[in-house]
Amino acid sequence: MFTRYYQLNEELESSIFLFGARQTGKTTLLLQQFPQAVYIDLLDTNTLARYSRYPNLLYEQYKNHDSDTIIIIDEIQQVPLLLNEVHRLIAQKDIHFILCGSSARKLRRKGYNTLGGRALPCHLYPLVSTEIPDFDIDKAITTGMLPPVYLAKKPQLRLSAYIDVYLRQEIKAEALVRNLNNFQRFLDTAALTDGEIVNYNNIATDCWVSANTVKEYFSILEDTLMGYMVPAFTKKIKRRLVQSPKFYFFDIGVVNFLIHRKEIVRGTTEYGHAFEHFIIQEIIAYIGYTRNENQLSYWRTKDGVEVDAIIGDAKLAIEIKSVENVQNKHLKGLRTFATEHPDCRRMIVSLDIMSRITEDNIEIVYVYDFLKQLWAKQLF
Repeated sequence: MFTRYYQLNEELESSIFLFGARQTGKTTLLLQQFPQAVYIDLLDTNTLARYSRYPNLLYEQYKNHDSDTIIIIDEIQQVPLLLNEVHRLIAQKDIHFILCGSSARKLRRKGYNTLGGRALPCHLYPLVSTEIPDFDIDKAITTGMLPPVYLAKKPQLRLSAYIDVYLRQEIKAEALVRNLNNFQRFLDTAALTDGEIVNYNNIATDCWVSANTVKEYFSILEDTLMGYMVPAFTKKIKRRLVQSPKFYFFDIGVVNFLIHRKEIVRGTTEYGHAFEHFIIQEIIAYIGYTRNENQLSYWRTKDGVEVDAIIGDAKLAIEIKSVENVQNKHLKGLRTFATEHPDCRRMIVSLDIMSRITEDNIEIVYVYDFLKQLWAKQLF
């Protein structure tokens, strides 16, 4: 059992939409942090059937409850019409709701009631390093950070089941795509290009579909919380910059499974890719949990000089390298970036155990030191 960093009770001034990919631990979190709440599970067949036929039952059940009542509805997207009754109970009775689900797509795309700003959107991510006692970076980038997978003796079996359920229940059951085989092929191709600049035409060629279809598929991944786009930093001073985003899956373990990457050994290209993805994954979770105002982006010139992560408006530039000995050649991107943004704090995160500062003020930070500073809110 993990103690999660995210304390939802600090967010509960009114009501909450809690979204997160499957098996990130949403239900466990809610039951731990709100043990006295009324809990409605729409994965229960009988409960689902009754509320589907008679959504107004919700109002009739709870219209006479006290205003400080907290009601959790798990998998709210299963019965979107319940949101009308939730809206009534919030507006008339000031009851607090926590509405939980693995996808906002069905609610948004079909125009269902999203409560007109009466519920704060929140997001639960996979485990993060600060939640795991004796955290091991090598284990994390091999198994990923989904709680049941991280704890499993055979994580590959759990990941296989995870992808199967996602395809059947999120994609096929909701009829999100016309051709499931094409989408499965896209999923594999997207994993191969994880963390790279998105080129819709190249991916379309590999998947035998149109570029517009690929764009729609990426949109499905984002809407079902399977990944996110990281935009390019586009504040141009002198150099021509790349404008296209990068795409990252929400968990490195999912990527490893899709591309059949099992043994990830330090010093290999595969380890480097997984290491970078994991650090990006931690930064995104930190920004989400702390509601940090700084956006994450990356910077790349047309000549191919790159910095992996830019925080805010050049507040902090982070290069990510899985090397155990940081050398001058690894600092090129940060030094080039400084010629246009001289006031930016610059940092390289690596496996080099000797944290230090170079003569031109680039911080070389051991990965474990970086993670501690990040979650202690010492970086931004």
